[in-house]
Amino acid sequence: MTAETVSKSRCFGGTQGVYTHESSVTGTPMTFQVYVPDHAPGAKLPVLWWLSGLTCTHANAMEKCEYKRACAEHGIILVGPDTSPRGEDVPDDEAYDFGKGAGFYVDATQDPWAQHFRMRSYIEQELPALIAEAFPVDMDRQGISGHSMGGHGALTISLRNPGRFRSTSAFAPIVSPLNCPWGEKALTGYIGDDRSAWREYDACALIEDGARLPDLLVDQGRADNFLDEQLKTHLLEAACAAANMPATIRMQEGYDHSYFFVSSFIDDHIAWHAERLKK
Repeated sequence: MTAETVSKSRCFGGTQGVYTHESSVTGTPMTFQVYVPDHAPGAKLPVLWWLSGLTCTHANAMEKCEYKRACAEHGIILVGPDTSPRGEDVPDDEAYDFGKGAGFYVDATQDPWAQHFRMRSYIEQELPALIAEAFPVDMDRQGISGHSMGGHGALTISLRNPGRFRSTSAFAPIVSPLNCPWGEKALTGYIGDDRSAWREYDACALIEDGARLPDLLVDQGRADNFLDEQLKTHLLEAACAAANMPATIRMQEGYDHSYFFVSSFIDDHIAWHAERLKK
C-alpha cells in the first residue's frame, strides 16, 4: 500500500500532513491526516488514533482540536482518518446522521451500504497496516480517542481488540447505540433489524458481555444538547460500575458538544495517553 501526500505544514516543531490512498477495503480513495513531532533519526513514536464524529472529515479535528502542541510536547504521533467512504459512486442519505460522514465505524451488511461502508475493517486493519509501513510509529504503543460518533468508535474498537491499545479515552461518546435514535437509525440501516448483531457496536453491551479496558477517561459536557437523548453517559457509568471496570468519567459544567469543548480538554487527554504510552 502507498499513500500520496496532499499537503504538509510545519507546526509546533513537527509536521502536519494530509494523505490519500486507494482503499481495497472501502473500494474508494480515503483521506487521512497525520501529525508527526520532530524526533531522532530512526526513532519510533507512540501513536494516538483520533476518530471524529457525525458530519466530519479528516479535517475537522486537524483544524479545530488543537492537539498539535501537546503531541509535540509528549512526542506522540496522531492519526485522524475520515469518518466514511466518499465518492460519486458511494451511496448517501439526505440526513446528516446517515451515509457519507456517518460511517459509525461499522462494517455494513445491508445493501446498498455493504460494498463501501466498511469503516470497522478500515480502521482496525487496513489503515494501521499502512501507517505502520509509512510512518515512524511504534505499534506496541497505541492509544485511541474520539469525539461523539468517534468516541463510540474509539470505545468499541478498543473493547473488541483487547491488548491492542494501552490507553482509551473519549469526548461526549455515543455510549449505547442500542438505546438512542442515532444508533438505532445507523445500525438498522447498516446492519439490519437483528439487534443481537448490534451488540458488538455498543460499548455498554460489550462491557456487559465481558469486554474490559484497563482504564478509561471520558469527558462529557453538562450543557451538551445531545446528552439526554443521544449520548446517555449514565449508561456507561452504570456498565463500568457493574463490571468493576476502572473509568474516570468527568461531567464538565457549562460545556456543549462542540470542538470548543474538545479543545478545552484535549491537552489533559494527550497527557493521560502519554503517561500510559511511554511505559
